[in-house]
Amino acid sequence: MTLIKSISGIRGTIGGRSGDTLNPLDIVKFTSAYATFIRRSKQSDSNTIVVGRDARISGEMVKNIVCGTLMGMGYDVVNIGLATTPTTELAVRMKQAAGGIIITASHNPRQWNALKLLNNEGEFLTKDNGNEVLSIAEKEDFTFADVDHLGKYTEENFDQRHIDSVLALKLVDVEAIRKAHFKVAVDAINSVGGIILPQLLKALGVEYTFLNGEATGDFAHNPEPLEKNLGGIMAEIGKGGYDLGIVVDPDVDRLAFICEDGKMFGEEYTLVSVADYVLSHTPGNTVSNLSSTRALRDITEKHGGVYTAAAVGEVNVTTKMKAVNAVIGGEGNGGVIYPESHYGRDALVGIALFLSSLARKGCKVSELRATFPTYFIAKNRIDLTSSTDVDAILIKVKALYGKDKDVQVTDIDGVKLDFPDRWVHLRKSNTEPIIRVYSEASTMEEADALGKKLMQVVYDMQ
Repeated sequence: MTLIKSISGIRGTIGGRSGDTLNPLDIVKFTSAYATFIRRSKQSDSNTIVVGRDARISGEMVKNIVCGTLMGMGYDVVNIGLATTPTTELAVRMKQAAGGIIITASHNPRQWNALKLLNNEGEFLTKDNGNEVLSIAEKEDFTFADVDHLGKYTEENFDQRHIDSVLALKLVDVEAIRKAHFKVAVDAINSVGGIILPQLLKALGVEYTFLNGEATGDFAHNPEPLEKNLGGIMAEIGKGGYDLGIVVDPDVDRLAFICEDGKMFGEEYTLVSVADYVLSHTPGNTVSNLSSTRALRDITEKHGGVYTAAAVGEVNVTTKMKAVNAVIGGEGNGGVIYPESHYGRDALVGIALFLSSLARKGCKVSELRATFPTYFIAKNRIDLTSSTDVDAILIKVKALYGKDKDVQVTDIDGVKLDFPDRWVHLRKSNTEPIIRVYSEASTMEEADALGKKLMQVVYDMQ
C-alpha cells in the first residue's frame, strides 16, 4: 500500500519498506519536517507541541517515535495520551502551544494510522502550509537539536477540560437533558470514544449502555459509521427501551444517530439537525462541502440565513465558514463544526447540542427526523486508466452543462451540477485513477439514475 501524502499529513498501513507504508523512518521524517515548518512559520512564541492519539494498535509505537522526534527537534512535548481528535485540537489552544499532532487514521481500518498536523490554533494546516511541510520532508531539510537543547516531555489529560467546555456552551441545555432522563446505546468502536463519552453522558445525566466500549484499538467492525457497518447497535436499539443510539468513529470527530426504532437517523442529517437547533436560536449563515445534502441549504434558508458550499476537506470548510461568518457548519459525513466551541469537527459538541434540541422539543428521534426535508444520496465511481486525463474530462462536463440556464455549475472542487430538484458532483480521487460520483434527489432511485447518467456522459467522452 502506497504511503499517502497530503496537505493534512501522511497516512498508510503499518509495516513494509520505507516510502511504501507508514513506518518508523517515514514517521521521523515527516514529524521532523512538521517541526521545522512550525519553527520557520513563527506563528507562535511557544516551544510546546501537543500530541494525542486514538486507540489503534499501532498508536503506542507511532506516539513514541513522534514524541521522541519532536524532543530531538528541540520541542517540549505534552502527550495527552488516548484522546479524541477534537480534544487534541482544544488542548493546543488551551496550552497556547505552537502546534499539535494527532495520531489517527480516523475511519480507516485497524491496519492504518496517520499523522494529522495542527497549527497553533488547533486547526488543520492550510494547503500552502501543508505543501511546505511536504517540501521540507522531500528535501529532508531539517536539523536536530544538540544535547543541551533537547525538548522536555510531560503528560496531561484534557478530557475533563473538553467536557467542561462543551457543558459551558450557551445552547447546551444541561438542565433540560437531565430532566428528559434519556437512555441511550453507544457504539464506540473500541477506541477513545469509550473513554470520554461515558464521562460526558454522566455529566449530562444520561443513562447509557456501551457496545464496543473498551479502548483496545481492535475494532469490532469496519469503523466507518455507515449503516452497513452498524448492524450490532441497530439490533440492540431495535429491542426497545432506548431513546436513541449514538455512533462515533475511532477519533470521535464523526457522529451518527440511530432512531428509537433501530433505524438510521441518517449520517447526512447529523449536521442538519444540529444546525436547525442552532439556527433557531442564533440565526446566521452555514457551510458544508459540495458533496453534502441539500437539506442544510433548505434549513438555513428557512431560518433566513445564507448557505455556502465549500470544497471537500475540513480545512476548506472551516476557511469558508470564517469567510462568511457561519454560525454552524461541517460535513455530511457526520462532522459538526460549531465555532462557539472551536473550528473542528467535534462529536461531543454534536451530541450535547442534539440532546438539547431533543429535550426541548420533547419528541422522539424518528419524529425529529421527519421534520427535515428528505433527500437521498447515491455514491458511484468511474474507474479509469492511469493515462486518462481526468481534468480534461471534467472541463468537458463543465462546458457541456454550462450552456444550460437551469443548471448551476460549480468547479471549485471537481464539477458539481445543481439542477432545480437534484444535484450531482464529480470529483477526482487524489490517490487512484477514479472519479467519485455523488448524486442527490428526493428518492434513491432518482439519485442513482442521475449519477449513472453522468457516468455514461463521461464514458462517451473518452
